[in-house]
Amino acid sequence: MFDLTFTVDDNGAATYLTLPIDRAVIAGWTGRDPVARDKHIAELEAIGIARPASTPIYYRVSARRLTMADAIEVCGENSSGEVEFVLIGWQGRIFVGCGSDHTDRKVEAYSVTVSKQMCDKPIASELWELEDVIGHWDQMILRSYAFIDGAKVLYQEGTLDGMLPVKDLIAGGFGGKGLPDGCAMFGGTFAAKGGIRPASRFEFELEDPVLKRTIRHGYDVITLPVLG
Repeated sequence: MFDLTFTVDDNGAATYLTLPIDRAVIAGWTGRDPVARDKHIAELEAIGIARPASTPIYYRVSARRLTMADAIEVCGENSSGEVEFVLIGWQGRIFVGCGSDHTDRKVEAYSVTVSKQMCDKPIASELWELEDVIGHWDQMILRSYAFIDGAKVLYQEGTLDGMLPVKDLIAGGFGGKGLPDGCAMFGGTFAAKGGIRPASRFEFELEDPVLKRTIRHGYDVITLPVLG
């Protein structure tokens, strides 16, 4: 278990909240639309990644992989980020954040579970109360930008009506029970525009067009040499 300190939007005022995190879960293939879900599966198959054993599927990773750092280090040139909403449970409440499931794609080709453990998972420092946004959940927007060859390009974008509803996502991952205290769960992602590819920097956001606010974070990707 380790602590992460967030700011929580409380009626326009930012308050600090330190949460002890002892579990991290990456939910995959969580698309509500089977056509869009299969498109993402096909996208991964195109780079040698096998179809999942089930949809959705829930991967456990070390909670220590979560980071608010402005840079991460990765081995080689085969990793990339994915924007996802993040749900965190604490004392009967659920908070909503935004993160990147940064993943080693070369390792993913032989074991998705192992690949999820290979890279840090950057997460933004701001949270919202789920109860403040659940009424317009489907209108919220996930978006990411990748810096490739010196240019900032729109990498992913989609509204949350493309993802499983929160109650279904939580029920599927925890045997019909609620989100456990201290658990951070990444909720899935959208297909990359132009295909999955590495970037020198990755920026991501969750936009609430109803309450007119956005959670943002970005990080540099520092590539370490692979010497054999």
